[in-house]
Amino acid sequence: MLPLPSEGIAEGTILLPETSATPLGELVYIVDRLLGPGGCPWDQEQTHETLRKHLIEETYETVDAIDAGDLDLLREELGDLLLQPIMHAQIEKAAGGWDIDAVARGIVDKLVRRHPHVFGDVSAEDSDTVLRNWDAIKKTEGKRSALSGVPRSMPALTRALSVSKRAARAGFEWPSMEGVLEKLDEEEREVREALASGDSAAVEGEIGDLLFTVVNVARWAKVDPEEALRGMLDRFTVRFERMEALASAPLEELDAESWDLLWNRAKAEVG
Repeated sequence: MLPLPSEGIAEGTILLPETSATPLGELVYIVDRLLGPGGCPWDQEQTHETLRKHLIEETYETVDAIDAGDLDLLREELGDLLLQPIMHAQIEKAAGGWDIDAVARGIVDKLVRRHPHVFGDVSAEDSDTVLRNWDAIKKTEGKRSALSGVPRSMPALTRALSVSKRAARAGFEWPSMEGVLEKLDEEEREVREALASGDSAAVEGEIGDLLFTVVNVARWAKVDPEEALRGMLDRFTVRFERMEALASAPLEELDAESWDLLWNRAKAEVG
């Protein structure tokens, strides 16, 4: 527990009590102090809306730590990420609403309710059964559609995969991969037709259909399309940067043949 100051305490300052609180409890106390009288002016100015960008940023930094395989960095970034829901909860508490205990109670109740195969007498021997049971339970909670709860603010590819999976579990599915590939061919033809028409709105719509079908191909192949595209972008970035290093002149001054030779050389060197 952090030591209490002995002097220079502003009137109304919230002090951390001398308790045997866990580090998580200490964090909640610290956030309360930051938000309370005598706390931090910046923290006191924050709202759910102003913290939104920080929640997103900390999430991506955590993902980067996972991708880097750096467990020490992951521990640090998880701490930064953990601060965000506690800030939201204690801001709400200060306004007379719920607090972090209410948040924790809600997820505890939800996890128990949605895992009857663990905490009840329902049988579920594989993950597909678990997911079907999960969807059925959500309907009893007032979720009218199989697609209810998919956040609109998710990255588009991730949202598309979630929508695709949920629709498939509800029975809206091709009988085989061959059917998905036939749909892919159909959507490609429709993109070509839209391009030929010169109708930009039609082109946008057809490209969206094509991308969603590619997501379904990925789902059938058990590939996460977001991760697949992320990996491709990483490879492209490394190869392109190597091209720039190998080039004898700025890339924009080279012809197509030189570009092709440089690309193949860079690909051979960096993979």
